Amino acid sequence: MKIGLRTLKTVVACFFALIIAQQLDLLYYTSAGIIAILSVGNTKKSSFNTGMARVASLTLATIIAAIIFNLVGYSPLGFTLFLTFFIPLTVRFSLTDGIVVTSVLVTHYLLEQNFGWDLIINEFLLMGIGVGVALLLNLYMPNLEKRIKQEQETIEVHVRQLLLDMADHLAQTNKEDLVISCDALLESIDNGQKQAHMHQENQWFEENWYYEEYFIMRRSQVRLLREMIFILKKIEIEKALVEDLHILLTTAGETLSEANDGIQLLKNIDLVTESYRLKPLPKNREEFENRARLFQCLQIFKNFIELKAEFSMQR
Repeated sequence: MKIGLRTLKTVVACFFALIIAQQLDLLYYTSAGIIAILSVGNTKKSSFNTGMARVASLTLATIIAAIIFNLVGYSPLGFTLFLTFFIPLTVRFSLTDGIVVTSVLVTHYLLEQNFGWDLIINEFLLMGIGVGVALLLNLYMPNLEKRIKQEQETIEVHVRQLLLDMADHLAQTNKEDLVISCDALLESIDNGQKQAHMHQENQWFEENWYYEEYFIMRRSQVRLLREMIFILKKIEIEKALVEDLHILLTTAGETLSEANDGIQLLKNIDLVTESYRLKPLPKNREEFENRARLFQCLQIFKNFIELKAEFSMQR
């Protein structure tokens, strides 16, 4: 059985929260441990935002509960009325992360039948200890940048191979279902983007969205390739006419990289497009439809390269 880092941090946070709350002789000290368990998040920012939301929701809950319990008494009816007002307000102020934890703390007011300052301070200390210990432990997060770069390299290799496979498909030397390769690539890109988002969420002061934007760009590119593949399946045309597109795909497959801005490829695509325009007109409907598909593929491929060129210009 493997114990993950988050599990380990959760256990340690619960332990220290319980010890601190117990040493301070707080009522219902076990609540601090539960709050710590629920406050250990996946990233530094998510943990901080959740913690602050819970402190704010406890403040709101204490005010509402004090008014309602003093009006209708410390009873099940009073607690029900409290929830009736509290839950919609937490939704209104985007504090829903604190609904469950705060409601449990409010039951302490119900059980103790009072709203003395000692009890109010007790509840805020329980919340502060649980949230605070979780935040301290979440200050350590593994650096995902190396893993993200490895994911990038893997995706680059797969995209290059897909382009070469598409070129082989045009030359009728590859009959594999390339759509499956596209779908697998999209899964890898989604995984990479999730890691990139977590990496950004673990940075307190840096606003660098490069990795997320990179994976978004690659996802858009692969979707364009997927569209091209469906069109390529329908093209039945003499080899000489598709040779230029074959060369373009092969060149892209051999040169595609994170550093390649695609400008030269765009120039090559324009030259090929112009050469197609100068060729003799189709002789029949079948030739016309195949030529139209060929032009469509060329335009989609140009969009594919333009995405990378625009991405490079923004860096």
